[in-house]
Amino acid sequence: MAYKACIFDLDGTLADTLRSIAGFGNDTLSAFGLPAIPVEDYKQLVGNGADVLMDRMLRTVGADLSPEERKRFRQEYDRRYEAQPMRLVTPYPGLPELLSELKAQGLKLGVLSNKPDNMTRYIAGELYGAVLDGVHGQRAGVPKKPDPTAVLALAGELGVELGEVLYVGDSGVDMDTGRNAGMDPCGVLWGFRDREELLSHGAKYLAAHAQDLRAIALGQPQQA
Repeated sequence: MAYKACIFDLDGTLADTLRSIAGFGNDTLSAFGLPAIPVEDYKQLVGNGADVLMDRMLRTVGADLSPEERKRFRQEYDRRYEAQPMRLVTPYPGLPELLSELKAQGLKLGVLSNKPDNMTRYIAGELYGAVLDGVHGQRAGVPKKPDPTAVLALAGELGVELGEVLYVGDSGVDMDTGRNAGMDPCGVLWGFRDREELLSHGAKYLAAHAQDLRAIALGQPQQA
């Protein structure tokens, strides 16, 4: 079927932010006298929001911070990130052109991320702002993905039925989000997690390239 809307995750799906997140994370660790984490390891640390990222980073380096130190650690990370949100951030190949084509075909396009709302809006706006119809990140009082609350609300803003939405992401959290909302989940293979994780969390489709995602969104897919 051809879909009437696509809702995308941001990190690892529309935006290659791995080096960016790792850079800010390691700068923050350094500021607290803690060792750096290899960039590739951040692929397994991200995806569940900034608070969980902080916890996983500290656990990885074996740091036991007090609640007050933990608060200052998060503040330091946020300060660095908000000062240079586009540092080392690029769109994945073919995605700007694809989103422009889908928009021209009449699809509604949204972004939903567990990244803080201000940074989600800024980065999505810088990379894709002209074609997006709705963007949300993590907001106070709204459960994070894979809870479906936020994605259901975004579908309502886009004015589409749940069965008309393709939910696109790079992680098991995203596949769970799509399924929990009654949307078809599509996993992308250029992001932070692997094929096995995506399939084990119920991906209906897999896309290895932008053209694969185009075919799926426009109703010419190969099943996962």
